[in-house]
Amino acid sequence: MFGTQRNRASAYASVQVETGVSAADPHKLITMLFDGAILALTRADAALKAEKVAEKGEALSKAIRIIDGGLKASLDQSAGGELAARLAALYDYMCERLVYANAHNSTAAIAEVNGLLTGLRESWLGIEPKKNATTV
Repeated sequence: MFGTQRNRASAYASVQVETGVSAADPHKLITMLFDGAILALTRADAALKAEKVAEKGEALSKAIRIIDGGLKASLDQSAGGELAARLAALYDYMCERLVYANAHNSTAAIAEVNGLLTGLRESWLGIEPKKNATTV
């Protein structure tokens, strides 16, 4: 009647993500993209080590979609200038490495991209806009 435990957990997670997205400011949305890509890479690495080929491919595909369709697509090329162009090139490189990781079962390529994303995420968090504090 209520579905499996996994289906209920997936539905709950989906609602949590949708709620988080609708309530997030642009800076938080980019942070969520970084988190999603890093999580997908963690899952891909675990699936690769467990020799679960389909799960590995799905997780790597998800990471590529987030990097290309989320992080890269969110760059403002006109306002971002050289920095946006360099980030776009880095995101392209990451996607190429993940395609390589999938084809060659390379944990090193997954770890490389994970490290790059983690570094970018930390830098992104360092430039978080300050919230306007109101005094009572």
